[in-house]
Amino acid sequence: MKPKIAVGLPALLTVVLLLASSCQVGRFVVRNFANITDYRIFPSRKLHNDSIKFTFHQASQSRSPKTISTKEQQQVSFEKYLEDNKTVAFLIIRNDSILYEKYFDKYTEESIVASFSMAKSVTSILIGCALDEGLIKSVDEPVTNYVPELKKNGFEKVTLKHLLQMTSGLDFNESYVNPFGDAATYYYGRNLRKSISKMKLKQEPGKSFEYVSGNPQLLGLVLERALKNKTVTEYLQEKLWQPLGMEYDASWSLDKKKNGLEKTFCCINARARDFAKIGRLYLNKGNWNGKQIVSQTWVEESTHPELTEGGVAFYRYQWWLPNNKGDYMAEGILGQFVYVNPSKNMIIVRLGKKYGDADWPNVFMKLAAAY
Repeated sequence: MKPKIAVGLPALLTVVLLLASSCQVGRFVVRNFANITDYRIFPSRKLHNDSIKFTFHQASQSRSPKTISTKEQQQVSFEKYLEDNKTVAFLIIRNDSILYEKYFDKYTEESIVASFSMAKSVTSILIGCALDEGLIKSVDEPVTNYVPELKKNGFEKVTLKHLLQMTSGLDFNESYVNPFGDAATYYYGRNLRKSISKMKLKQEPGKSFEYVSGNPQLLGLVLERALKNKTVTEYLQEKLWQPLGMEYDASWSLDKKKNGLEKTFCCINARARDFAKIGRLYLNKGNWNGKQIVSQTWVEESTHPELTEGGVAFYRYQWWLPNNKGDYMAEGILGQFVYVNPSKNMIIVRLGKKYGDADWPNVFMKLAAAY
C-alpha cells in the first residue's frame, strides 16, 4: 500500500488558488472586488505625455469649506469628511487655479489611480474626434458597419448613438458581485473581442435607457476598427494626452498582453491633475488654448440631454448630467469623479478607494454654489 501523503491546508489553498487564477471566475475570487490599484494586475498600453506640459495655477491661499454636513445633518470638518469617506485625492479648480488640493492615505499628486467608468467619457471624446476626422461617418450608422459579425445576432438596427446613449437594448448583466456575470467577464476576461461577438439583445434599440458597460466596450471595438492601423491608446495619446499637456505618463488596461483590446468601459490609469484636464477640455467647449481638439458641437451634444429614442435627462453620450443647470461629470464605481460646472468655470476631481457614505454629486454642487 502506498503511504498517504499529508497535504497541509496552506499548500492546498495555494494549489486551489493557482488553479483558480487560470480562469475568469478564479481571478474574480482571488482578486475579489475591483480596486484602484488594479492597473498593477492587468496588461496595459502606455500613454506618453509631451515635453510641453500644462499646469494649473496654484491659488495663493487654499480655499475650502471648513465644515460640511453629513447625510445625518451633522457638521464635520471638510477634510475629515473626505478622509472618512475613503477619498485619496480631491481637487477644486476654478478659472484655471487650484483652490484646493489634498491627498490622503499616503497618496500624492504622483499617485496613479484607476479611472473605472470615467473611461467611458474619454471613449466618448475619442468617438467625437473620430467623427471630426471622418473616420466614423455618423452616430446614426449601424454598429454592424464596423462589427459585421454582430449581424447574426440581430444588431442591424443598433446605432452608435444607441450605444452612446445606453439605449441599445443590450442583454448585459452589470452585476459587480456575480463572478459569472458579464461585468466580471469583461473586467477579468482575456478575450473581449470574442465576448463582444457573443452579445445579444433583449429588446429593440431606442426604447429605454439601461446603464451597462457592454455599450462603451462595443464602442471601443468600433473605434479600433475605424482606426485600422492604430490602437485606441495611440489615438488617445495623439488626440488628448499630448495636446493637453498631461503632466505624467499613464496607461490603458487591456484584456490580454498580445494584441489586446483596451477596456474602454473602464481602466485608464492616471493622476488626479491629468484627469482634471479632461474636464478643462470640455469646460472650454473642446478647445485647448486656441486649438480645437474635439468639435464644440460634440461637446454640447454630449453634455445636454436628449429625450428621444429612450434618452433620459440625467445622461448623454457617456456623461452624467446631475441637474438641469448645465453641470456634467464623468463617474467611476468607487467614487471617481471629474465634475464640471460651466457657470462657475469650475472643475472638481474626487478619487477614492471606495465611494463612501456620501452623495458626491450633491457635495460638488454645494461646493460650486459656495464659490
